[in-house]
Amino acid sequence: MIRTALFAVLALFALTSVGRAPALAQAADPNNTLVIELKTGEVLVKLRPDLAPKHVERVKTLAKQGFYNGLKFHRVIDGFMAQTGDPKGDGTGGSSLPDLPAEFTPEVYKRGSVGAARTMNPNSANSQFFICFGDGCRGLTGQYTLWGEVIEGMQHVDKVARGEPPQNPDTMLKVYLLADAKK
Repeated sequence: MIRTALFAVLALFALTSVGRAPALAQAADPNNTLVIELKTGEVLVKLRPDLAPKHVERVKTLAKQGFYNGLKFHRVIDGFMAQTGDPKGDGTGGSSLPDLPAEFTPEVYKRGSVGAARTMNPNSANSQFFICFGDGCRGLTGQYTLWGEVIEGMQHVDKVARGEPPQNPDTMLKVYLLADAKK
């Protein structure tokens, strides 16, 4: 009886560990891995403090405050990107924290790249961000701060409702650091 129960526990552990193993291998640092829960599943984002330390720190701060929980994807353009992070839900809002200076790099935007949304002023990024659907974001390279990359769950981002704004927008149910999930 005990041997059967132990086998069942080990089998369950193996099944649940398999789903996270590839992502955890890529995201060696749970303190620099953002989890975005969507209605269809989790998206894991490897944060890139090597590219944009101020933006990464801001995202961590806002995630720890629960700022992103429940916010809509207010601008979603097929083949381009899904934008979120605005508490007003219309693309005009931000957090109560000051805007950030640009941290542009030559790192090329690609499918799964996560960047800071901003106005025409390069130093106006605050809380809003976008996730690239494909190579349509390449033109943003060197003009928008790239601060992360999706390492697991891009299939869930692909299912976010399209529109500017979408008729029935999807939301980020919960956003947190992977390290905080263990607490």
